Amino acid sequence: MKKTIRSLLLVGTLALTSNAVLAGCNSLPDYTTLSSALSTAQKEANGGFSLNMWATIVDRDGIVCAVTMTAPNRGGQWPGSRVISAQKANTANAFSLAHLALSTANLYSATQPGGSLFGLQESNPVNVVAAYQGPSKNYGTVSDPLIGQKIGGVNVFGGGLALYDATGNLLGGIGVSGDSSCADHNIAWKTRKLLNLDHVYKGVNPTHSDDNIVYDITGSTSASGWGHPVCSQAAKDIADNFPKAGS
Repeated sequence: MKKTIRSLLLVGTLALTSNAVLAGCNSLPDYTTLSSALSTAQKEANGGFSLNMWATIVDRDGIVCAVTMTAPNRGGQWPGSRVISAQKANTANAFSLAHLALSTANLYSATQPGGSLFGLQESNPVNVVAAYQGPSKNYGTVSDPLIGQKIGGVNVFGGGLALYDATGNLLGGIGVSGDSSCADHNIAWKTRKLLNLDHVYKGVNPTHSDDNIVYDITGSTSASGWGHPVCSQAAKDIADNFPKAGS
């Protein structure tokens, strides 16, 4: 009898802990909403290879709220991009503030040797236990094992964006991975727009208006210090013609 009571108490405690951990996810899109937005964005021309994608959302504490994919099964997109999408979400959230958004694309040049943030990519390592725990059959579903975990990790190429609501509150981050890094950025940008979480106040792009990818690298030098390599002219043209975030 005592053993049964202890077991029931443990289950209740775990449930309360889980609910508390995921409280920050309440103001963020759920699995179904994220899946729909990602699928819509992925189907458009994005300057990449038209590959299937992973997407992850984290809350402001870096806790994973949702993980999804566009293919019918986990092997339909690069398996390694699941964790990369989570890394990107964590990075954009971890290095953005209410008054300054940094996309993962913005960090590329700054983290190269001689850059102003060189070494950043070695900080905040990935939580490998969370990243690779099973069961694998649940990857990309509503029961993905990453949910409720702090994934950590720093990624410094396109595909990660901070999430801001209509009043400018920073709620967390989204990471998208599975194609070229430039296409990843474009898909993330479109997905965030569809989720209505792109109300960015300020960024490091040339007009300092948002966190769009910056293409200003000549040779190996970024004029602004926040540049990203061009993956394809098509991807660049798409990003160059994005309206200001939130408009």
